Amino acid sequence: MKQSSFARIPFSAKQLPFFYGWVIIFVGTLGVLMSAPGQTIGLSTFTDSLIEVLSISRDRLSLAYMIGTILSSLLLTRAGKIYDRYGVRPLAVAASVGLAIGLLYLSQIDVLVQNSLRFLGTSKVQWITFVALFLGFLMIRFWGQGVLTLVSRTMMMKWFDERRGLALGFSNVVMAWGFSYAPIVFEYLIQSHGWRLAWQYIAVSLVLVFPIIIFLFFRNDPSDVGLSPDGQFKSKKRQKITRFPVVKDFVLAEARHSFSFWVFAVAVAMTALYNTGFTFHVISIFEEVNIDRSKAIRIFQWIALVSISFTLILSVLSDYIKMKYLLFANSIAALFAILGFVFLDKSVIAYWALVIGNGLLTSLYAVISAMVWARFFGKTHLGAIVGQVMMLTVFGSAIGPILFSQSLSALGSYHWAAWLCLICYLLVGFCGFWVKNPQVAQR
Repeated sequence: MKQSSFARIPFSAKQLPFFYGWVIIFVGTLGVLMSAPGQTIGLSTFTDSLIEVLSISRDRLSLAYMIGTILSSLLLTRAGKIYDRYGVRPLAVAASVGLAIGLLYLSQIDVLVQNSLRFLGTSKVQWITFVALFLGFLMIRFWGQGVLTLVSRTMMMKWFDERRGLALGFSNVVMAWGFSYAPIVFEYLIQSHGWRLAWQYIAVSLVLVFPIIIFLFFRNDPSDVGLSPDGQFKSKKRQKITRFPVVKDFVLAEARHSFSFWVFAVAVAMTALYNTGFTFHVISIFEEVNIDRSKAIRIFQWIALVSISFTLILSVLSDYIKMKYLLFANSIAALFAILGFVFLDKSVIAYWALVIGNGLLTSLYAVISAMVWARFFGKTHLGAIVGQVMMLTVFGSAIGPILFSQSLSALGSYHWAAWLCLICYLLVGFCGFWVKNPQVAQR
């Protein structure tokens, strides 16, 4: 096993009396949670403030969000390759600081727009506002949802093989809980201090606190510190046979030629699309059926409760079953969620179908994102492969808000976007019948 001198600074993880992978799970989970301000669920509580202070329509806000997110997604494959080359700590620090700069920029966006109008003229107010928003969204989406999530998740994947599902299951449970409370925390900051200071307080923690945690505790790979994945975990059963052996480490170009890669990549991108469309407009969606803002935001707590209830079970189960079964479950969860969405104003049963479906989708998204890529394609080029998947995921998240917004403004209801999402989910699930682990063909 190779050992990196940089990886032993400021302490050697090998000398600790416990397997350091569990520390990686903790800090990697924290890394994903710190990306919340750049995630749609974190931005959702700020959208109405932006619409009000900038006097911009919901459609134009969604369009700026879409363009900024799409452009950020195009950079993520390259970010994954940089991760493979330089490791987790430099890129994670850059992501934390980059996200903070984006939040500080957005906290002053109305001031920047007004100052720009003095030089460019009030006739260009709509274009100046649009471009200013697009640049802000580009920054927080690339550094937050993109890079910080990519490096934190990929780092955690590398520290476990046989117990990856179990380890990442604990992580996914905490993420589900954390993201469910993010809108509530942000809403509290907004109501207590205003939307501007809320973003500034978050930015300060990303600049002054989290980079220290990254430097102290993030480690790229167990081999860098003289350890093996899973530590000293052994059992007679595992010594005799590995359930899903990896016999070849695929490069990105080879992974792209796999049908299974695209099916699973589209599956997670589809959930990103649906979730961002729902989350970005959640207050408006509930207003359409005469449900107030506070209840709209509280739905995330119920969704998280369902997600937490199923995530650890599904994560542990994923250590033993074929991944295609998760695709079938994904389609069933989408059926519950979208039928609940469409009939939300008809019955309380629809509300709970929406909660249960969204909670299951969140669980399955986390498990699929954590399990498939290392099992199917190995870990040597995992950064580049996950970067490609993140590109498609972020691209999907860019389409969601504008799809739902246009559904409302052009067709009079969010339901049309929801039905389209359901059709796509069912098609992806149908493709699961032909999904195979590429490692099987290499044995």
